[in-house]
Amino acid sequence: MKLKVSLFILLAAASTGCVDIPDFSDTPTIYYNGISQETRMDSVLGVPQETEVVTITIDFEDGDGDLGASNANVQDSTFTRKYRNVPGWNLEGNYELVTMTQNKDSTWSEAVLPGDRFKFFPLLKTDGKSGPIKGKLDLNARFRRLGTAVPTKMKFKIRIIDRAFHISNQTVETDVVSVPLWK
Repeated sequence: MKLKVSLFILLAAASTGCVDIPDFSDTPTIYYNGISQETRMDSVLGVPQETEVVTITIDFEDGDGDLGASNANVQDSTFTRKYRNVPGWNLEGNYELVTMTQNKDSTWSEAVLPGDRFKFFPLLKTDGKSGPIKGKLDLNARFRRLGTAVPTKMKFKIRIIDRAFHISNQTVETDVVSVPLWK
């Protein structure tokens, strides 16, 4: 019995020493995972309003884990303005959502909608220690279903930026969804 316990302890100790720490770049790496949508009932100024919520899921890796922003960061205009000064970024948020709308001639128009210029996802590593992280991130776009809204084909482009102002390795593009768009 002692031999089995000693062997178990020896194997357990040996296996913990074999854990490899991933060697991710400090620049966030992102990959497209999927897109989904659902209709929800929201309250807009106390009035019930149907809203189409599009959820874009990306996979991410980051070598130092400095992704996201706290609520205090988001409320601090000094913090948010720093993002706007990053070359090639020009937003006051940590993720960029470009909405692509299909035109009648099947071409696509691209725009960062006014409400999407200030988008933040929360801190993903809350222990304050630098180190690699990997996971999934859900980003949302909302479209109110107004009486004159018509189904419109859309897709999205996404990039993220970390707290050290490293912009993700690429822009990911989603599949096409149909959402109500007021015209």
